[in-house]
Amino acid sequence: METRRVVITGMGAITPLGNDVETFWNGLKEGRNGIGPITKVDVSNFKIKLAGEVKDFDPKNYMDFKSAKRMGVFSQYAVAATAEALEQSSLDLENEDPYRIGVIVGCGIGAMEKHEKEIPKFYTDKKVDPMYIPMVITNMASANISIRFGLKGKNMDISTACATGTHCIGEAFNTIRLGEADVMVAGGTEAAVTPSGVFGFAALTALTSNPDPETASRPFDKDRDGFVLGEGAGVVILEEYEHAVKRGANILAEVVGYGVTNDAYHITSPAPDGSGAGMAMKLAIDCAGLTPDDIDYINAHGTSTHLNDLYETRAIKFALGDASKNVSINSTKSMTGHLLGGAGAIEAIVCVKSILDNYVHVTRNSQEGEEELDLDYTFGEGKHRQIDVAMSNSLGFGGHNATLIFKRL
Repeated sequence: METRRVVITGMGAITPLGNDVETFWNGLKEGRNGIGPITKVDVSNFKIKLAGEVKDFDPKNYMDFKSAKRMGVFSQYAVAATAEALEQSSLDLENEDPYRIGVIVGCGIGAMEKHEKEIPKFYTDKKVDPMYIPMVITNMASANISIRFGLKGKNMDISTACATGTHCIGEAFNTIRLGEADVMVAGGTEAAVTPSGVFGFAALTALTSNPDPETASRPFDKDRDGFVLGEGAGVVILEEYEHAVKRGANILAEVVGYGVTNDAYHITSPAPDGSGAGMAMKLAIDCAGLTPDDIDYINAHGTSTHLNDLYETRAIKFALGDASKNVSINSTKSMTGHLLGGAGAIEAIVCVKSILDNYVHVTRNSQEGEEELDLDYTFGEGKHRQIDVAMSNSLGFGGHNATLIFKRL
């Protein structure tokens, strides 16, 4: 079956390093740290002290007050990121068929802050907010985007934990390839820096208790000891190539590959041999019609946990073989923390910016690997190199693996 080409014409981001793509990307290039003391949760008597919080975000800059009040924070982030992405795309929505523009923007958990506010009311005489359920369910990021911008095409929410953003972009990519839409708004969002988010992940022993922002998130380092919780959203505008060319759009990059697997192994740990994530990479490479030698750069899932970084390294070697020694690898989470459902989306944006600038940002804080961690993880400082093909990996709780490949047009 003949498929259509898919390109990216707009991007938007709300992140711990800034609330637009350029500020976010410049922060990564400068090696700035978006991780700091938690201010949104009282952790004064708790061992977890750090998070990658979104700062200076005012929803009224992106939507009216009434709409903002009816959204969970994760939806607010998603709508804000979409506004930036649509503006960059220069799409004239009034002259587009709204039924040919869809939305797939997912969230891993939903409006945790609203659960925490409303559930105690069940046990008191206080009235529960009638908007409680519509605010917390994860499909409301996609729903609110469609309502805000009048987009009437395919609309859904994919929720696959830390692989959410990557799956959403990948499924939107397939939607356009198969002719079901001409334009898709795609990405992921999360707002889990809340008491239940912090304490819940801490109970899993997934978070680092290191109180030093300069060494807490250190992916692929021999002293890594857990991830730092982050929050934010990333959204990209995917467009059928001919549709973009016809309207004179500024094309940023082409999406050429997408691979999906499941480890079928464990609810939190990746498969030790890396075969599940490795097969997702192989499938993406095959989808793109490329070879392992064509991959210049990998934005790794790279969470800074002992098992993830080791098993992802094995997965890269499984997929790329000898070519793994020549690829540049980094982890954006070293500067943002782990955005959960939003991670894959902002990391897709990093891949596109890396192609445009021919630059691989540093894996901040990390200094030395260990015996099996012997690839080029971009320790010490970022570097300029030609990047024509970039790969992004996401590994989610439940064994969900997803890989995207982007190419210079």
